[in-house]
Amino acid sequence: MSWWLLHVDMDQFIAAVEIRRRPELRGLPVVVGGSGDPTQPRQVVATASYEARAFGVRSGMPVRAAYKKCPQAVFLPSDPATYEAASTEVMDTLRSFPVVVEVWGWDECFVGAETDDPEALAAELRAAVEARTALTCSVGIGDNKTRAKLATGFAKHKRSHAEPFEPAEPSETTGPSEATGPSEAADPTTRTADSADSAGGAAAGIYRLTAANWRQVMDHRPVRDLWGVGSRMEHNLNELGISTVADLAAADVDLLKKRFGPKMGAWYAALGRGLGDTQVTDVPREPVSRSREETFPEDLTDPTTIAAELRRIAIQVTNDVVAEGRTIQRIWVKVRFTTFYTPIKSRKLPSPTQDPETIATTAHSLLEKFDLHRPIRLIGVRLEFLPPTPDEPNESS
Repeated sequence: MSWWLLHVDMDQFIAAVEIRRRPELRGLPVVVGGSGDPTQPRQVVATASYEARAFGVRSGMPVRAAYKKCPQAVFLPSDPATYEAASTEVMDTLRSFPVVVEVWGWDECFVGAETDDPEALAAELRAAVEARTALTCSVGIGDNKTRAKLATGFAKHKRSHAEPFEPAEPSETTGPSEATGPSEAADPTTRTADSADSAGGAAAGIYRLTAANWRQVMDHRPVRDLWGVGSRMEHNLNELGISTVADLAAADVDLLKKRFGPKMGAWYAALGRGLGDTQVTDVPREPVSRSREETFPEDLTDPTTIAAELRRIAIQVTNDVVAEGRTIQRIWVKVRFTTFYTPIKSRKLPSPTQDPETIATTAHSLLEKFDLHRPIRLIGVRLEFLPPTPDEPNESS
């Protein structure tokens, strides 16, 4: 038997959980986010059902903007505890199989398995999840995590993937992940039962992408379709004359290292060829940082108020970190202006600390590096942990 990587991605997870407990919402445009009151300012859409997405509603947009696009939608408050419980149901279902499950979020995970028929296993996983939780998922099959993750996006689409495709109409059973994946291009797409194709498709909601069909499927696609390439990196690559996946695969590695650094340059070169990690672990990932940010009901313009709010947030997140027994080695400060321009400044501390006053003082010194001539809507602080030594594991692990 061979070792396979499967990427399991729940379909419209948060909306699906809400529809599961309120079946009367099925088929209606549903928007989840904030307090569920679209008249309130500074709230963001956590997810939207496929019916709402048809009106242009997307995760991350202001709830007020979603209301303007789809005033007939049902707006619901976010309920993280319920989504966490539903996620546990899904992951426990997957763990009932002889596989290794590596959880990446509420709505996605990698599954490692020894099998001669990964499509059959994927179909069994999908059927079990739906039978036990009434939630649906799509499964990407790959010979590494990179290809499995990309394959999931194709599993949600009904057309042949050997050629460029156009978005299809969304269905109730397949759709994009709540989490951002390799590309937003696969957003409202689906895959139907008769959509198996020679490029790697198998059945509804399942798709295989490996070294065997990587070039056929991916070479002609823009680099933006790759997992981990955002709009800014796409622009940077385009400046080097790299616009397609094939261009990236053939790019001079030394040139990429010079532009993006030794580590990231080599990583992007490997990404263009579809290379990636093949290891799956069920050991929970150790957190490396903790952050806290706040969107204010009214824009901040007074320097004294801005400094006071930053200090409050910095001390709060420091207390959270210290309560976990962790020590801080680096701090980031994020400021989002009313234009949504969001610069970030960071500094490594002279020595690791657990002192809230040291963190607050460092945060204030970073704040002085920002141009604060525009109103501020959000302030955030992220603290990077000093890794625990092997002899002294973190008490919270």
